[in-house]
Amino acid sequence: MAEFDYTIVGGGIVGLAAAMHVAQRFTKARVLVLEKETTLAAHQTGRNSGVIHSGIYYKPGSFKARFAKAGADSMVEFCKTQGIPFQVCGKLIVATQKNQLPQLANLYERGLQNGVPVEKIPAERAREVEPHVNCIDALLVKSTGITSYRHVCDAYLREFKRFGGELRLGTTVRRTIERGTVHVIETNQGEFETSFLINCAGLYSDRVANAAGTDPKAKIIPFRGEYYELTPERRNLVQNLIYPVPHPAFPFLGVHFTKMIDGSVHCGPNAVLALAREGYRKTDVNIRDLAETLMFPGFHKLAAKHYKEGLGEIIRSLSKAAFTRSLQELIPEVTEADLLPCTSGIRAQALMPDGKLVDDFLILTGRQTIHVCNAPSPAATASLEIGREIASQVPPVASTTALTVPPLFTATNN
Repeated sequence: MAEFDYTIVGGGIVGLAAAMHVAQRFTKARVLVLEKETTLAAHQTGRNSGVIHSGIYYKPGSFKARFAKAGADSMVEFCKTQGIPFQVCGKLIVATQKNQLPQLANLYERGLQNGVPVEKIPAERAREVEPHVNCIDALLVKSTGITSYRHVCDAYLREFKRFGGELRLGTTVRRTIERGTVHVIETNQGEFETSFLINCAGLYSDRVANAAGTDPKAKIIPFRGEYYELTPERRNLVQNLIYPVPHPAFPFLGVHFTKMIDGSVHCGPNAVLALAREGYRKTDVNIRDLAETLMFPGFHKLAAKHYKEGLGEIIRSLSKAAFTRSLQELIPEVTEADLLPCTSGIRAQALMPDGKLVDDFLILTGRQTIHVCNAPSPAATASLEIGREIASQVPPVASTTALTVPPLFTATNN
């Protein structure tokens, strides 16, 4: 049985950031990362839009607000020092109808409260920034950027290994057993013994938490985000990033235009219930995953409350014409012929039994464990800050009589 001081489950960007900081803090410790896939960043991390978020959207004082603002600065600095391509290109958040103006004003005030440099600009000025945009008013957020989070993960891994960390790919956690002062992790590649367990399993974080004896209360519900991309000859329609005013009751930002670091322009995503936790295609179905969703009381309450919004997402998923109409609210010149199918992603969204979507990071503690049970966007932007905070809460394993971890994070629901 391989023995380790600290073991991180999950090779996404949050898991690797936590592993890097733990290995850096405890230089003589044996630190292990277990990843079930044969490559890193195979799910949420490797399938997102690469945006370095400013922190304008999040409730003041929340972990998302604090970590996104600090994370945007630290991510840019990390990319500079590691030679990772990035651009601080800025973005527009645009109101296309009068009834969106109050929410746009609220976003402006929220941005100021969060310390985000944000500017109100009229439609004429917005079209100087984005000549093809349709709006009646807009916010300009100059601190928003773009990068490749796969490249960021590669850099985290290099630093992790430089501090002596070990990585095991293709290793699926089946269950954990608490044995005295250690956890025995049973996997498809044998058993690992660890003094401290950090769960960053993303889509499976709730299951890993339960397996380690911590009930997160929340259930991971997978939402598929489907994208198109503009044909190369139509990329000139978008200079940088264009976002709509988000729905105030949803943690989803609505379909938008994102210039990627490779020069392509992605359009989307929508947010439709996936029938599998790794349901990247419409035809992907996993009976266990689907049954867990349908049997969870919170899902029924969510569906009853937001069935109209959910129906709209399904229509956009099934109809390219409907998807195009949503995009045309932002850029009227876009046509169906301008859109090419693109890779989809799955958002691991935690849902509470009362039907409320967990709108903040949800990071819980157990005996000799920390569980990251809700870390959707802006977790990639904030990954250095989340990883640093987790590492600061991890006790030295030499103090085996003092392994109880103080309270760390709790869910914040808007």
